[in-house]
Amino acid sequence: MMVIVITNNHVIEGADNIEVSMNDNRSYSAELIGTDPTTDIAVLKIEGSHFPSLKIGDSEAVKIGEWVLAVGNPFDLTSTVTAGIVSAKGRNINLLSSDPGREIFPIESFIQTDAAVNPGNSGGALVNTNGELIGINTAIASRTGSFSGYSFAVPSSIASKVAEDLIKYGQATKGLYRC
Repeated sequence: MMVIVITNNHVIEGADNIEVSMNDNRSYSAELIGTDPTTDIAVLKIEGSHFPSLKIGDSEAVKIGEWVLAVGNPFDLTSTVTAGIVSAKGRNINLLSSDPGREIFPIESFIQTDAAVNPGNSGGALVNTNGELIGINTAIASRTGSFSGYSFAVPSSIASKVAEDLIKYGQATKGLYRC
C-alpha cells in the first residue's frame, strides 16, 4: 500500500536518501514526490501497511485562542506532544528566502501558536482538539535557537493544496492560498 507523507521542504532539502520512521521503530525508505520551497512543503511516498494517519482538518475554521497540539521529535525525543493556543493566523515572518532566478517567491501565511516547538519538530503535525491536522510545524521565533514562546505552522489548507498539486502536476500551481 502506498502512503503519502507531507513534511517541510527544509527537512529533506539536499538529502540523498530519505527515511520515514514510525513510533513503533519501523522505518521506511521514502520516495520524494516533489517539493515547493515557496511554501516549505515536501511530499513523500512510502510503501507498506498499517500506517497511522490523520484526517486533514479545516485550517480556515481555526479560531484565535483555540487549543492545539504540536507533535514532533525535538532533540531526538520521539513522539513529543506539546499544547498551546492559536495566537494569530496569516502571519508572515519573512522566513522563506526569495530566489527570483529560480522563480521562488515565498508564500507565508502561518498559523502562530505558543505550543512549544523546537528543532526536530519541523514537518510534524499541528492538530486541533479533534485530532485533525490543521498545520505542518515549520518554524520558531527565537534568539537562542530553542522555543521562546512563538511557533509557526503552514496551514493545512495550503499544505494539502500544494501536496495535491505536487502529486498531480509535479509542481505547485500558483494561485490564491488562504489560511
